[in-house]
Amino acid sequence: MTRLSVNINKIATIRNARGGNNPDLIKAALDCERFGAEGITIHPRPDERHIRYQDAYDLKKVLTTEFNIEGNPEGKFITLVENVKPHQVTLVPDAIDAITSNAGWDTVKHQSFLKEMCDNFKKQGIRVSIFVDPHASYVEGAAKAGADRVELYTEPYATTFHTDKAAAIKDYIEAARVAKSIGLGVNAGHDLDLFNLNYLKNQIPDLDEVSIGHALICDALYYGLENTIQLYLRELKK
Repeated sequence: MTRLSVNINKIATIRNARGGNNPDLIKAALDCERFGAEGITIHPRPDERHIRYQDAYDLKKVLTTEFNIEGNPEGKFITLVENVKPHQVTLVPDAIDAITSNAGWDTVKHQSFLKEMCDNFKKQGIRVSIFVDPHASYVEGAAKAGADRVELYTEPYATTFHTDKAAAIKDYIEAARVAKSIGLGVNAGHDLDLFNLNYLKNQIPDLDEVSIGHALICDALYYGLENTIQLYLRELKK
């Protein structure tokens, strides 16, 4: 069964807009778990414009489902992950000024660096996933670097989905096949929503986890958080 991990960055964005603690990020995360989410994802960035580094420590104390921390493995982020020890760290090559993730790793070009990061985190019992575009060479590079999983960057899939589903999913099916053939787990994330999630899941039945934030939190404004999480879980189970 594919697990749903809710990315709560956008809840932190709303909180930070007024400088207080409304909405309460910790309560929201616990509510997500209570409503059926099987994991919580955060993606702290150096400017802490949404998730603050302290949030990671506070969440670790209370979460009962899988905790996934995403980010670019630079100094402050590495220290955070080493201290918090989430269940999974997802390595994402974000530029400091990136609005959101917009590309996966070139795991061939950055092989040595990624291997160093994988070795470091895995020694501490943390599962490592590497964020990649859906290309066999990048998937193979992630395996050579020592990753446990890849997270397939799904914005290109979401962009093409409404005009040509078959073309949109083609590279992802092949990337997932290669990953499974060499022993890697497969996650997916970015721009997944209630319209494109079920097709992705059905075309990649061995998908381990999806991480969804922006669309899910937007949907929650209309449907409510509990109902929205149930809607996403339903799409994964169809």
